[in-house]
Amino acid sequence: MSAILVQRRVPPRGIPAPVSLRAFASAAGAEGALCLRVVDADESRALNHRFRGKNRPTNVLSFPAASPLVEEPELGDIVLCAPVIAAEAAEQGKSPRAHWAHMVVHGVLHLRGHDHIDDDEARVMEAAERRILAGLGFADPY
Repeated sequence: MSAILVQRRVPPRGIPAPVSLRAFASAAGAEGALCLRVVDADESRALNHRFRGKNRPTNVLSFPAASPLVEEPELGDIVLCAPVIAAEAAEQGKSPRAHWAHMVVHGVLHLRGHDHIDDDEARVMEAAERRILAGLGFADPY
């Protein structure tokens, strides 16, 4: 069983409902405590700068839990930047809902140990994303 908390620091317009965000995370295998935090560009930029040394907002950041909880394992936190996700969906000609699903799935896969630093890792992670998103009824995001 998982406990997925959704925090919105921005108005809900254009953002899937919390029940949808939870469903996207669950489809990606989120087990244990997880926080999905939807933020504005300023908060995303500040976090990206502090933790990755990049002084710009980004679509999704994943923060694995430091240590598991006794009662329920903790997966970690995912920070989703609403304006960046909206802009990317428009630029890439994707439905906003499909891009939100992709970013949530992408973030959960990072917390589950996937990465895309090298080509082999990227192929594995992208294949998992395609499979999960197809199961949710979304087209190939790539």
